[in-house]
Amino acid sequence: MSSEESWHAARLIPTSGINGADEQERRATSALLAVMSAVREFGRVLTQPLGAPAAAVRTFIEVPFDLEGRKVIPDGLVRVVRGQRSWTALVEVKTGTNDLQKEQLENYLDVARENGFDAVVTISNEIPAMPGQHPTAVDKRKLRKVALHHLSWTEVLGEAVMQKEHRGVADPDQAWVLGELIRYLEHPRSGAMAFEDMGASWVPLREAIAAGTLRPMDKSAPEIALRFDALLRFASLQLGRRLGTEVTPALTRKELADPQSRMAKQVAQLVDEGRLSGGIQIPGTVGTLHVVADLRAGRVLCHVDLDAPKEGRPTTRINWLVRQLKDAPGSLRLEAFALHGRGAGASELLAFVRDNPGVLLVDPQKEIRGFRIEQSGPMGAKRGTGRGSFIDSVLGSVTGFYEEVVQTLKPWSATPPRIRPEEDFAPPADVPVALVSTAPSSQDGVDTIRMSGSLL
Repeated sequence: MSSEESWHAARLIPTSGINGADEQERRATSALLAVMSAVREFGRVLTQPLGAPAAAVRTFIEVPFDLEGRKVIPDGLVRVVRGQRSWTALVEVKTGTNDLQKEQLENYLDVARENGFDAVVTISNEIPAMPGQHPTAVDKRKLRKVALHHLSWTEVLGEAVMQKEHRGVADPDQAWVLGELIRYLEHPRSGAMAFEDMGASWVPLREAIAAGTLRPMDKSAPEIALRFDALLRFASLQLGRRLGTEVTPALTRKELADPQSRMAKQVAQLVDEGRLSGGIQIPGTVGTLHVVADLRAGRVLCHVDLDAPKEGRPTTRINWLVRQLKDAPGSLRLEAFALHGRGAGASELLAFVRDNPGVLLVDPQKEIRGFRIEQSGPMGAKRGTGRGSFIDSVLGSVTGFYEEVVQTLKPWSATPPRIRPEEDFAPPADVPVALVSTAPSSQDGVDTIRMSGSLL
């Protein structure tokens, strides 16, 4: 008789029997759409941001349509009806390394327009560099009446985890069903992969930077700039999934409105400095988590800036920061910025600042207005994932810096004023009441009252 330890639990959505990309996509589509329909909260959290009303989600797979005499079969269809309002979307799914196809999407947009549907939703492992962007460029004229939305499998998995573990599912059976979908999507055979490749331009770019021959017009520069921004989006989604909150890339309004400006800035930085940079916004933290990949130095740098206390001596303000970093590694670099100061401030490793806070003071007479905390780690060179890879070195640096530093930091807040006891306002016992000329004031201290009484 075999041991129970070797027995495999029955799964609602098994990964066994997946043979080929078609079966992988069909099973992933069916599993996702079925759970969207079965788990009300999960269905709503995926469809409402796309424009659907708050109502029960109905889902179908492989619905056939005729388009100019040809049969067109999208992977799925989602319909949400509430009262007189109806929202319908066609769904196209890709798994593994398969990319979305422009011609296929344009066919689905035509089908949606002819049938009065609202949207086409695509799901794949492609992660656009900017939120709201679609990874596949289609004819914009086809988007006049039909919206085109994209979800990465990382986003879908993140929403599933956050709904089950943090927001909650009211029905215990539905929570179990959602847990089964999570288990399935986390399995390597499901095809819901992570971010795993910096692309074919990665090696030529590194070689050009090392040789000093990279030019703004080189094709590799914009491609890697886009991949790096996509990697930061993936890092944000991955961190948000663990924290149970929405973590997003830190982008300016101009960058969101004009992605090409962000691209031009990244390419210029690559050519001039051999660096890629970006930021991650995490709710409730002291500031943006900045990430810099220095390809010339082979280092990944993470830093966060925070305001210094508004009161106290300069060394007191430094000690306030050091106390918050009591468990952080001594290799962190601290930098102090003086009020009205220009350029870089005084900097030193945390290990030395712990012993002598004064090393961060260039001028003891100047107030400290803020600090920068920076961590540096080795950068991987490989384009894929695993030991020695660029992707894993960036993801590891972001997670480690957040865990060891950012999550421990709290912003400074002034101590609330305390109500003074009535005894502080009482005149001395040896002064007759008739000689006390005025009532106590909040501006009077005990010494002032005594002086006033003695002078009368």
